[in-house]
Amino acid sequence: MVAAMRAADLPVAVLDDLTTGSVDRVPPEVPVVRASVLDHDAVLSALRDHAITGVLHLAARKAVGESVERPLYYFRENVVGFETVLRAMRTAGVTRMLLSSSAAVYGNPDSVPVSEDMPMRPLSPYGQTKTICEWLAAAAHRAYGISYVTLRYFNVVGAASRELADTGVFNLVPMSLQAISAGRPPQVFGDDYPTRDGSCIRDYIDVRDLADAHVVAARRLERECAEVYNVGRGEGFTVKEVLAAIDRVIGSEHRYRIVERRPGDPDSCYAAVDRIEKGLGWTARFDLDDMVASAWAAWPNTGS
Repeated sequence: MVAAMRAADLPVAVLDDLTTGSVDRVPPEVPVVRASVLDHDAVLSALRDHAITGVLHLAARKAVGESVERPLYYFRENVVGFETVLRAMRTAGVTRMLLSSSAAVYGNPDSVPVSEDMPMRPLSPYGQTKTICEWLAAAAHRAYGISYVTLRYFNVVGAASRELADTGVFNLVPMSLQAISAGRPPQVFGDDYPTRDGSCIRDYIDVRDLADAHVVAARRLERECAEVYNVGRGEGFTVKEVLAAIDRVIGSEHRYRIVERRPGDPDSCYAAVDRIEKGLGWTARFDLDDMVASAWAAWPNTGS
C-alpha cells in the first residue's frame, strides 16, 4: 500500500504496532510511528504531527479460526481499535477514512456472485468485527461528516516483490507453499461442501491489484462520499483448483490431505464487481496463476 500510494504521489506516514510487520519494509524517507491503534493519544499525535488528511485503516487481526477461539481479543483489537482511530480523527479534524473490510461480512450468502447490497450475516467473530467497523464508519459519516470508502477484500494472494513477500502464513496459498516447501501435503479443510468438487469456493485477488484499488479509492475521497465496494475478480475457484494452480506454477504435482472443516468457513463466496468497475473505474489485472506465481517467486528458498 505504501509503495502504491507513493508511486501515485500520495504522501504517507505509517502507524503500526509491528506485531506482524517490519519497519524494514518501509522506505527510510516514510515516517513510521510505532504505536497501537488502541492508544488514542499516540494516534492523535501522529495525525497532528504528520498533518494527516485521510486515514487508510488496515489494522486488524484476521484469522477466522483464531477469532472463534479468542472472540474478546478480536473485538478489542478490531472494533475498539477502529473506534479509537475514529475518535482521534474527530478530535484532529481529519474527515476522510479508507476502511479495509472483508468478504467475511457476507457469511454464507444465499447466492453468488455477492453484491454489496446483500445482507451482512458474518459467521465468525472476525467477520462480525468487520461488520461493526463498517457500521461505525457509516455512523461517523452521519454524525460527524467523516467521508469514507469501504473496500471489502476477497482472498488476497501474491507479492509485489520478494522484499514484500507475505510473512503471515494464514491464508490458503502461503499455507500450502509452506507445507510443500517442508515436504508435507497441503491441507484442504473439508471436501463435503455443496460445491463442484466438495471444497470451498472463494474469489482471489492479487495484492498488486488490491493496492491499486486503494489508490483510486483514495482519489475518490478527495470529494465527499460514503461508499462500499467489493474488491475481487468476480469469479470463484475451489480450494482444489487453487492447489492445481500451485502445481502448475511450481511444475510438479503434490498430494493434498483432507482435514476437518474450520468453524466459520462459508461454502461459496465470490464477488460481484460491477459497482467498483463503474464507480471507481477499477478492474483486476492479474489472474489466478499470476497471483500464485508472484507468491512462489517471493517465497523463501525458491531460488528465483
